[in-house]
Amino acid sequence: MITYPTRLVLLVQLVERLPLPLSPPQRGRGHPRQYSDQLFLKALVIMLVRRVTTVHGLLQMLAEDTAEMHTLRALLTEKGRFPCRRTWERRLHAIPTTLPEYIACFGTLLVRLIQPWRQSGRAVALDSTALRARGGVWHKKHREAGIVPHTSIDTEAQWSKSGWHGWWYGWKLHVAGVVATCWIPLAARLTEANVSDGEEALHLAASLPAEVRYVLGDHHYQTEELQAYCLQTGRILICSRGNRKKRIDDPGREVRRVFHKLRSLAIENWNEQFKSVFEGHGQVPTKGKTNTQRFVLGAVFLYQLIVWYRFEHGLNVRQGIKAFLKAA
Repeated sequence: MITYPTRLVLLVQLVERLPLPLSPPQRGRGHPRQYSDQLFLKALVIMLVRRVTTVHGLLQMLAEDTAEMHTLRALLTEKGRFPCRRTWERRLHAIPTTLPEYIACFGTLLVRLIQPWRQSGRAVALDSTALRARGGVWHKKHREAGIVPHTSIDTEAQWSKSGWHGWWYGWKLHVAGVVATCWIPLAARLTEANVSDGEEALHLAASLPAEVRYVLGDHHYQTEELQAYCLQTGRILICSRGNRKKRIDDPGREVRRVFHKLRSLAIENWNEQFKSVFEGHGQVPTKGKTNTQRFVLGAVFLYQLIVWYRFEHGLNVRQGIKAFLKAA
């Protein structure tokens, strides 16, 4: 009988080919690291594909006596050693701090491989999307009194309000994506829901590939700091304006309307696809900021990995991603 590697195994093997940032962390106190960051990125991909959110669940799954689990366990072994449970817990707890850098590096790689701007302007869109916290909500009166009425409440999340979602308790995914016929996330960060889009805009802009020339956003991104950064880096910031009365006699209104439509078609559709693929329309499956960052930013990383896989195999890089992941 001829056996073939499963899609999950192929995705994990793809991580080994990634040119991850090579800036090693400064040597601190304690025992030196024995395992590379790539090893734990591979484990994170396995956890996300198999919908496992804990180290205990990951190790239990890897212990199963199947051909696929034997292969995955071998891929998670370095220099003949397999990390112990405590190492898995410590390193997977620390990985959210480096995921934004990995996502930015991967996004640049995908842009240079796929070349999405061959027939369009080199534009990116900035946006954020709401993610609801797991469990109950922590109302303001209880927070101010220091009372947690139920243990299911994630006390690290925050409240926010938007014109589309209304009030929600949870988190906010900030993302920058390609404006083109294919959707590629180039930078991502996860914060509490009450962090404004303008605060995170500079972090997103600083992670963009050098090829970017146009940065599109809604009125929340019309800040002096972002405008100055775009001018300094040779980019043009184009944002809609929130006050409709002031836009009536504005000669640039129609131009911004065109760019706002391009932005909406790219980034807002990607947000909806991302939530559909990773079941983000309900509550996130994790509690705590670190665990939620690992899940959400890891999902962005996995999305990029699937785009790369589908591009190399001549498949559509925008459609069929949800079905591909379910069959992995």
